[in-house]
Amino acid sequence: QVQLVESGGGLVQPGGSLRLSCAASGSNLDYYSIGWYRQAPGKERELVAAINSAGGSTNYADSVKGRFTISRDNAKNTVYLQMNSLKPEDTAVYYCNAQTVVMGWKYDYWGQGTQVTVSS
Repeated sequence: QVQLVESGGGLVQPGGSLRLSCAASGSNLDYYSIGWYRQAPGKERELVAAINSAGGSTNYADSVKGRFTISRDNAKNTVYLQMNSLKPEDTAVYYCNAQTVVMGWKYDYWGQGTQVTVSS
C-alpha cells in the first residue's frame, strides 16, 4: 500500500511559480510511474505530466509544455512538479498518482490533492 501526500499548492499571481511535491510512504516509489493530474471545477480530471519509474522519460499535456517540469528523487521517495509562468486556467486541484504492474496486476494510488489558484 502506498500513501501519497501532495503539498506546495496555494494562491499565486499570473506569471508566478509554484513547486508541488508528492511524498510517498508505505512503499518505495522506484518501481512506480508517477503522474500529476488536475481537475478544475466542472471539468474532468486530466493528465498534466508523467514520469516513468527510472525518471528517463517524461510527457506533458500540450497546455503545460515548456512551463511545467516533472522530476523525481527516488532517494527521497518524492516527485515534484515545477510550475512556471502560471496562468489562471491552471487553477485546479492537483493530484499525484502512482502506478505499477506486478505479475499482471495493476496497482494504482492517488493522493488527496492540493489546490492551486492562479489569480491577481
